[in-house]
Amino acid sequence: MECRLDYRKVAPEALQAVVGLETYLHTKTTLEPRFIHLLKLRASQINGCAYCVDMHVKEARKDGLSEQWIALVCVWREALVFDPQERALLAWTEAVTLVSESGIPEAVYQEMLAQFGEKEVVDLTVAIATINVWNRLAVGFRVPHPSDTKA
Repeated sequence: MECRLDYRKVAPEALQAVVGLETYLHTKTTLEPRFIHLLKLRASQINGCAYCVDMHVKEARKDGLSEQWIALVCVWREALVFDPQERALLAWTEAVTLVSESGIPEAVYQEMLAQFGEKEVVDLTVAIATINVWNRLAVGFRVPHPSDTKA
């Protein structure tokens, strides 16, 4: 796969805006790292972003999340390793990522509110939106997966 263009060079201000969202998430919120890993990995799987899936699997491992937990994200509905908060977040991540298909069902929203406070719901939604931006940049401009680059 050949990269279409280097969006970082073409529009550095746009890149900085997305980095600003990441900075907010990592410095102005109290979100647990496992939640960030979970939503980034699931959204990246849905969006078919090999670059991001690879990155987020490695980051989750580095932060001590189990291989089983990481491997079962893609089949979370059938897996018993996810607690009620994680399950609510996975459903929310899918609904927000697939908003044009899902319309974000009320039951999914209500479960998020039952598991998280309002501020956390907003912050988690910003995190989902942010990884969706990264995914669309990487997939849209065909950012090569590290294993695809020629040495």
